[in-house]
Amino acid sequence: MELPQDWPLPEAAALKDDLLAAYADPSRHYHDTRHLAEVLARIDELAHAGVTFDRAAVELAAWFHDAVYDGERDAEERSAAWAEDALPAYASPTLVQEVARLVRLTEFHDPADTDTEGCVLSDADLAILAADRERYDEYAAAVRVEYAHLPNDQFTAGRAQVLRGLLAKESLFHTSYARERWETQARANLERELTALEPALAAQAVG
Repeated sequence: MELPQDWPLPEAAALKDDLLAAYADPSRHYHDTRHLAEVLARIDELAHAGVTFDRAAVELAAWFHDAVYDGERDAEERSAAWAEDALPAYASPTLVQEVARLVRLTEFHDPADTDTEGCVLSDADLAILAADRERYDEYAAAVRVEYAHLPNDQFTAGRAQVLRGLLAKESLFHTSYARERWETQARANLERELTALEPALAAQAVG
């Protein structure tokens, strides 16, 4: 996939390069440049489908949402802080505040129904769940590599908990477009991955 091109601040080319360098860190396996490009492509898809939102804010939030990624729980907060530090030279205080808010929202992907920008960013970020089987399996394998420091039993138990939590949601997506087009495939992928983990989970229970 080509490098992401939807950069709303042409006068901030150096900042764009810094962000691209962060996503290209070789320690990343899923939260990388390809993921950023896919999120931006889904934002573009939602815009072309007629969803109305503040595109500059959502695109900038997409660029920053995984700007810091090291497996620690406060990565979203540190990514938002980077945006708050770097953007005031190029954007209004209102835009900076909105970008940081949206970045923080990606920790839980639980925007209010009235938060159109939050719904779009959350749906675009989670759209990987609705990828075709080959791409989804690549994603799942890459997530395992990013957590290579965890032993298999610990990772499997944690991953199963995440999958069950997602499947328990009334809906994975927030925009009507995403619900109509991505929900069914996403649930099929999640259920398939969870089923593949069940033998290991059963072995852990016996052990």
